[in-house]
Amino acid sequence: MRLWARELGFSQIGVAGVDLSSAETGLLQWLAQGFHGEMHYMAAHGLKRARPAELVPGTVSVITARMDYLPRTAPAGWQSVEFARLQQPAQGIVSMYARGRDYHKVLRSRLQKLAERLAQQVGPLGHRVFTDSAPVLEAELAARSGQGWRGKHTLLLNRQAGSLFFLGEIYVDLALDPTEPVSAHCGQCMACIEACPTQAIVAPYRLDARRCISYLTIEHAGPIPVELRPLLGNHVYGCDDCQLVCPWNKFAQPSILPDFDTRAVLAGQPLIHLFSWDEATFLRLTEGGPIRRIGHERWLRNVAVSLGNALRGADATQAVDLCAALQTRSADDSPLVREHVAWALAQAVGR
Repeated sequence: MRLWARELGFSQIGVAGVDLSSAETGLLQWLAQGFHGEMHYMAAHGLKRARPAELVPGTVSVITARMDYLPRTAPAGWQSVEFARLQQPAQGIVSMYARGRDYHKVLRSRLQKLAERLAQQVGPLGHRVFTDSAPVLEAELAARSGQGWRGKHTLLLNRQAGSLFFLGEIYVDLALDPTEPVSAHCGQCMACIEACPTQAIVAPYRLDARRCISYLTIEHAGPIPVELRPLLGNHVYGCDDCQLVCPWNKFAQPSILPDFDTRAVLAGQPLIHLFSWDEATFLRLTEGGPIRRIGHERWLRNVAVSLGNALRGADATQAVDLCAALQTRSADDSPLVREHVAWALAQAVGR
């Protein structure tokens, strides 16, 4: 099965059991604190997330898989390149995972093929595949099956691959021997916690999603809280800051698939250009990618905030250009966009 997985582009597979009862208390506490924000689906399924056999009756084992997504063309010093982009406030930053094809589509189809190959060998197989698409404790299952350990930022870390990979699962009604978990290797390092622009990692292994830039720019549908807007910097979709500073990501492995190659229109682009996209352009340039899921309105909301942040440090000439770009949207778009445009323009006052 490992050979099949490798042929399908997966970096590693493992097997976990279905008893996740020890994770239930932590899940309930996280939900009780409201750290899931407006992600109501996190609470809607109750403890099904920690009970695979309730989510898919008959499940007795979970095959876990991970797939590297660092673009094939990423330079050896890719972290330095990404850090440099953070220092260019007039450029928009899209999280690395979102610069190529939508991972949901890539992993789901390949997990299905892996399950079908297994069925050819063992006979009829009850199964269901998941890729961040149902109430599944993905990181918990991956950690239990030896894919890595939970970092203090709550992402999974692997000694040979850092954290730049996607996770997927196949729930099966076949009893398989679990693979052994690995030990944690974060030690005393607090780099991810210290690097978070919004201090969303409220304690080691504890994330308040309501403050996370990825949540705010992707999952959150309404106005971005005013007090957090300045902290978003030039992030227009997602955030990689906690991963960029992680020492283990010097071992991040390039994907072997072209699906995650960077689209030029999503890397190093001026905010003014990104803000000029009408809906047709947005849909065309994000076709097949994950960004399309947030829609044109939220895209403009996010870029408007970044334009406002860029305005605060802009010189006179840049400020004129940034304001002009914002004013093209001040009267034509939705109340959500107009609100964020107004906030952005206000940043020019008292520069």
